[in-house]
Amino acid sequence: MATVPALDRPPAAPADTPAARPANGVRRYWHLYAAISPFYLLFLAFGLIPVGFSLYVSLHRWDGLGPMEWAGLSQYQYLLDDSEFWNSVGNTIVIWALATFPMIFLAMVTAVLLNSAVRFKNVYRFAYFLPNVTSVVAVAIIFGSVFSTNFGLVNALLQAVGLDQVAWLNTPWGIKIAIATLMTWQWTGYNAIIFLAGLQTIPGELYEAARMDGAGPVQTFFRITLPMMRPVLLFVLVVSTVTGLQSFSEPQVLLQTTANDSTFSGGPGHAGRTMVLYFFQQTFDNNDFGYGAAVAWGVFLVVILFSIINWRLVQRRGED
Repeated sequence: MATVPALDRPPAAPADTPAARPANGVRRYWHLYAAISPFYLLFLAFGLIPVGFSLYVSLHRWDGLGPMEWAGLSQYQYLLDDSEFWNSVGNTIVIWALATFPMIFLAMVTAVLLNSAVRFKNVYRFAYFLPNVTSVVAVAIIFGSVFSTNFGLVNALLQAVGLDQVAWLNTPWGIKIAIATLMTWQWTGYNAIIFLAGLQTIPGELYEAARMDGAGPVQTFFRITLPMMRPVLLFVLVVSTVTGLQSFSEPQVLLQTTANDSTFSGGPGHAGRTMVLYFFQQTFDNNDFGYGAAVAWGVFLVVILFSIINWRLVQRRGED
């Protein structure tokens, strides 16, 4: 009777394969996890825990010192009916629009010029980037002098061409234009450097082929440069939206000398009171930490909403 040969056992896994590694990988690589743990500990202590605590506070009435009183969603219900909050939302959106779109246009033009064959490129890059690393407080003080009614540089230029003075820091639209101009000056160079980095990744063969086909500079810009720069443009637009809708230092410092009731009021008529300024006013002027936390979450939702809208608009234009 023939015997069936015994099946060979599968070979043992080598010692360095995943099957042979011990299950307690954390214990084995503890020194690697310990090396990266400071970041996660700091993020937990100064990121996740404060965010979670702010959500918890928004559900209570609290003056920052006494006991908390449960309020549930009543803070958010009041936020939806708060005309002052929606006024701050409108101010923020107008200032953001007045600052962002001219800034992106100027940054793109600056980047295209820097990408051309000019001398001392590094000097120009440093000069354009310098406003972004300059203290916002110092810049706001200087712009307060520039837009001063009686002794400001802008009004001096208007008078030189025969126009009347404008009370920039005392009228609603003057306040918004002054804040937007400050933000445009501050962020144009920063975004120009980002655009420049994107321009330098576009292959030169595309421009050479376009020139051989008879395309001019304008056609080359709209048919090659802009389509290739769409991811960078999306990044700049989203970042500008996030930073612009959270503007605080610019209006607070620029308008604190014109405020008659609070340093967070946003000037006469609250024309420059942004969402973050309103959050600070409710939290620290009114000592209403619960409602202030609700306002902060409202700001977060508005920023997320506008970021998604901008992202979808740019993506849709790319698909077209």
